[in-house]
Amino acid sequence: MEKTIVAAVQMNSGFEKYKNVRLAADLVTEAARKGARLVALPELFSWQGNSREIPLASESIPGPTTMRMAELAARLKLFLLCGSILEKNPRGPRPFNTSFLINPSGRITGMYRKLHLFRVRLPNGAFINEKAAYSAGAEIVTVPTPLGRIGFSLCYDLRFPELYRAMVDCGATIIAVPSSFTFATGKAHWEVLLRARAIENQVYVIAPNQHGKDPQGTQRYGHSMIVDPWGNVLASRREGNGVIYAQLDLTYLKQVRKNLPCLRQRRKDLIRQ
Repeated sequence: MEKTIVAAVQMNSGFEKYKNVRLAADLVTEAARKGARLVALPELFSWQGNSREIPLASESIPGPTTMRMAELAARLKLFLLCGSILEKNPRGPRPFNTSFLINPSGRITGMYRKLHLFRVRLPNGAFINEKAAYSAGAEIVTVPTPLGRIGFSLCYDLRFPELYRAMVDCGATIIAVPSSFTFATGKAHWEVLLRARAIENQVYVIAPNQHGKDPQGTQRYGHSMIVDPWGNVLASRREGNGVIYAQLDLTYLKQVRKNLPCLRQRRKDLIRQ
């Protein structure tokens, strides 16, 4: 399938999981009505809340949220990239931050556990430490689909270009970056990093983000975005709940790679193993 409509959903998820999941379902349904074949939700779309409540907010995969999303994808007959949920860790108290793809038959065809965990002190003095709350994943994940091979990443992963190059080496033509980027870091780096990852890897980047204040008072950046392989921003939403759309054209992607064959011209002899 050379051309297809894709959508990225922007949300302001809170601590009431049923409300978040219902809103996500409504926005995915809206995207389906407008012809989207692939819809991506933001990181932690089903729940954002107090760190003390993380164990209660975590669930197994499959579980209630995955089953609800699988039914939705099957009914709407689309690919649904479920940004992430907190997945129970059978080996310890800290859950994984897990993204998963559901196909139009309602089957989970790929799961990715966030590799890089955010640990930073923001300019306002707030300290965010995902390492204290979550367990890190250990695998790079790409999944073949009729729309193209999709690579998985989450939020802070965006700052690690080697991950994206590894996904392209696996054949990725579309890379998802579901996020809950903070306002402080997003204002400085969000767009430039998304466009850089798209340009240097000659891929489409789909980046649904959280917006507004989360339940702990951290301001999220919004500006969900879809970027093409030349670095053009095809769609963006500054703030508010909603959906953005763009057409992905694999013929155009192949032409970009043919005209500017930088992926084939890499000096692999200079890369340390």
